[in-house]
Amino acid sequence: MRVKEMHPLCCISLESPGIGDRSPMESSARSEIRTVAKVRTETGSEVNVAGVLQKWTNYGKGWRSRWFLLRNGVLSYSRIRRSENLSASEEFRVIGNSSNQFSLIENGRKQNKTVGVVHLKVSSFRESKSDDRRFYIFTATKTLHLRTDSGKDRVAWIEALVSARSLISLRPLSDKVALIQNDASISTKSLRDRLLEDGVSEVLIKDCEQIMQSEFSELQGQLKLFYEERFSLIDTLRQLEVANAEAVTSGIHDDHFHMMKHEMSSPGHGKYSECSTTESSDDIGKQELEEVSDEDEPSFFDTKDYFSDSMVSSDSLIEITDSVNKSLKIGNRCDNVERMQGGQELINHKYPHIDRRKKLPDPIEKEKGVSLWSMIKDNVGKDLTRVCLPVYFNEPISSLQKCFEDMEYSYLLDRAYECGKMGSSLMRIMNVAAFAVSGYASSEGRHCKPFNPLLGETYEAEYPDKGIRFFSEKVSHHPMLIACHCEGNGWKFWGDSNIRSKFRGRSIQLDPVGVLTLEFDDGEIFQWSKVTTTIYNLILGKVYCDHHGTMHIQGNRQHSCKLKFKEQSILDRNPHQVQGFVEDVMGNKVATLLGKWDDSMYYVTGDGATKQKGCNPLSDASLLWKSSKPPTSLTRYNLSSFAITLNELTPGLQEKLPPTDSRLRPDQRHLENGEYEKANAEKLRLERRQRMSRKLQESGWKPRWFHMDGNGSYRYVGGYWVAREQKKWNECPHIFDDFSEDLTANTS
Repeated sequence: MRVKEMHPLCCISLESPGIGDRSPMESSARSEIRTVAKVRTETGSEVNVAGVLQKWTNYGKGWRSRWFLLRNGVLSYSRIRRSENLSASEEFRVIGNSSNQFSLIENGRKQNKTVGVVHLKVSSFRESKSDDRRFYIFTATKTLHLRTDSGKDRVAWIEALVSARSLISLRPLSDKVALIQNDASISTKSLRDRLLEDGVSEVLIKDCEQIMQSEFSELQGQLKLFYEERFSLIDTLRQLEVANAEAVTSGIHDDHFHMMKHEMSSPGHGKYSECSTTESSDDIGKQELEEVSDEDEPSFFDTKDYFSDSMVSSDSLIEITDSVNKSLKIGNRCDNVERMQGGQELINHKYPHIDRRKKLPDPIEKEKGVSLWSMIKDNVGKDLTRVCLPVYFNEPISSLQKCFEDMEYSYLLDRAYECGKMGSSLMRIMNVAAFAVSGYASSEGRHCKPFNPLLGETYEAEYPDKGIRFFSEKVSHHPMLIACHCEGNGWKFWGDSNIRSKFRGRSIQLDPVGVLTLEFDDGEIFQWSKVTTTIYNLILGKVYCDHHGTMHIQGNRQHSCKLKFKEQSILDRNPHQVQGFVEDVMGNKVATLLGKWDDSMYYVTGDGATKQKGCNPLSDASLLWKSSKPPTSLTRYNLSSFAITLNELTPGLQEKLPPTDSRLRPDQRHLENGEYEKANAEKLRLERRQRMSRKLQESGWKPRWFHMDGNGSYRYVGGYWVAREQKKWNECPHIFDDFSEDLTANTS
């Protein structure tokens, strides 16, 4: 016996084989599905759970009512009840005051979008100890703070969440593929009768039937393949989410909360901790109240983060990542997401690994805050050129080292060189553009100024594990100019910079002057200048900086790039945006770049790919660069992990340095060690010496390692690394010692 269902588009009926026609394997699979359905019916989780919960949004809005729906192991919420979420035939149970709930349902007939989605498979729950109405839901990326109308409702919600999560492992996603019938056939009886009525011959009817059956068989195979690929990819992404959650929570102490544990031995299965209450639940609520509005909450849609997040470092993810890359057909070496994030694949591994420090030294003294108003009051009537700002306003690196901080993501230039060798000039300039943007990433939250170098002060940085050598020197005091030169794998980078400042009352605007040049070994050259930086709220409010303006990256061959740094406004909810495009020699836009200067950059090839109205601009974009994670032990300087290593004296380094190197500057070293009184005294002494710099320049002082070319820019003359090898620093004055007239003679 065959059960027939008429096709809605034509007179063809689909035939499903009877139970007796099934193979033993299919019968077993369907029996397992019926068992799962039976368990769900007995536990009551087959009935969807819905209701209104109070959700903490931010300190401005506080607790707000949201409509929550629990279905198929997924908890979604929106501002009002979405009428399309539940069909009329679908059974669901409402938790809470029924009159209030249905009042909200009836008033919510207009279709609002879902604000957020939580997958229970990668979540855990916690009840509040002090408030019997509150509970928390922890995911890998955020914490939801929820509140019910009564303690009874909280118990009902927790039981529903635990029950729904416990059933997830009973039916893996791969079982859904079994619902596709391998032996489904097609009936052409209606079509035959219709053709016979029109007098069509039997031969032609059989040909039509054979063609239709062949087309149906091919379509069924394609559909089955599509389902298998889709569910395989979804299952892989779920496993990546679980592993990401495990990596995030591995560094969190058990006294705070116990997250879920997942075993990667078999796909789709895992072990999870049940809901429990701890004494630290209230501490969690106090510490993790997020100032996030509902518009900022949907952060689950971007699956690219799971492929590029550096926290997913477990060896068990290698095969999973490979399968995802195969599913997405990522074949271009320059587009490989794993290489984009870490950049470690392009490191020259022939050099030994150098163990560098992970945090600054513990301060010896307790730092005393400095009042800006009291400092101004104490210096009323004095010559401001002789006023020495306390080291409280400095960070323990110099402007020379700050230049090298822009080379943190030098692997982008290594990758640009490799892309150019493979003939992809477009990928080369996009990596160069990402490098130009990445130099601003470490400026977020940096409110202290670097030390102003002395005339003739130098800084070297040799990072063989990154394959780069960097050198910089202060070549002029008035105007203040710093020149730098860096060599990498197949490229050279150099430039000089000066800053013109404009004080605007509550803010100060810094306009960089100078051109940065990048030259690859194959002769391709790119040049650009930095954009404007403005520091706000110098007198009142929270100090912050912003970068804005247009950056033009000019190339001497096929492509050029234009990047727009959007200026942040007072009500801007999405600051730090960077958008731009790449043009060919004919002026045609061949790629679009977008992102944030403190986070990441993406690209889309083609013209206007991100201008489709109503589409997420990152939906079709590929990751180009992502900033590194901040260090675990933050200080008030907010230095990045890379910046923490800049002033470090590694074993055996001090004996090789010239007496002009920034690492030997005493006030900077005392500040790093937390010796604030000594740092202030040394800074005052060196600034007295700094005032003699103009007299030194007028006496004919010349920089040792750079000279001015015909264009007015400073170029590296070479010889520094040879002198370092031979330890010949005879021509380098001891600029950090007490000042003497001999310095003028030695440097003239």
